[in-house]
Amino acid sequence: MPKITIYTSSYCPYCIAAKRLLDKKGAGYEEISVDGRRDVRAEMTRKAGGRTSVPQIWIGARHVGGCDELYELEGAGELDPLLAAA
Repeated sequence: MPKITIYTSSYCPYCIAAKRLLDKKGAGYEEISVDGRRDVRAEMTRKAGGRTSVPQIWIGARHVGGCDELYELEGAGELDPLLAAA
């Protein structure tokens, strides 16, 4: 399973929903909180091509985007193969 990184905020319902889906899939992930950390949020924004909202999710080297994009992958049947990639 590829490394999964998710930038989150503790009060974000979309972050909770994204983590819930990943947990349901049994996918471990590195969670990086941006709460009160301008430097970390700036790093996330830079890596995400200017996107400032959370969550921002990477599966391996692929920037998935946010919660909506993660659920779109699931609905299209593309999330499981992505998670299974070596």
